[in-house]
Amino acid sequence: MVLGRARVAGGGALAALILALVGAGCGAETHPNEPRPAMPTRVSVTIGHSGIVVIPHSIGMGPERHQQLPQNQNHPQPPIRTQAPLNVVFVTANQTNKKSKLVIRGPQRATSPRIYARSPATFATELPTGSYTIAAAGARGAPATLKVGPYRASSKNDLLLP
Repeated sequence: MVLGRARVAGGGALAALILALVGAGCGAETHPNEPRPAMPTRVSVTIGHSGIVVIPHSIGMGPERHQQLPQNQNHPQPPIRTQAPLNVVFVTANQTNKKSKLVIRGPQRATSPRIYARSPATFATELPTGSYTIAAAGARGAPATLKVGPYRASSKNDLLLP
């Protein structure tokens, strides 16, 4: 009989302990509404027989003219106060008959993986503010230029982002 009462008392104590731990995990905590990181900026690069074409020529200079998510096209892009590098995705089309690599030179250097002949490719990197030259290994023509400004837009108004 005594053993049964000890089990009941022990089970009640365990239940009270679990409730106390669950209750301690709940409650009002304040979190500052931190701006979400910027969405990657896309830059189109075409490697052709006569040289390299980069569009747009400058990024991070202010709110983008065309937002990447159409549901927010009439809403402002709030800025982020940060010195973080801009996440850039290069969407590349190699229109030559030779495989190549993009070579980015400036305040930071980056090299893309191999881009096969007559094929598209994407390459992502983070670029701090500055002026860059973009060349293709083995391609003819002058390298293209890309300017990266200090503006970073928060993606807090963009829905359906991970």
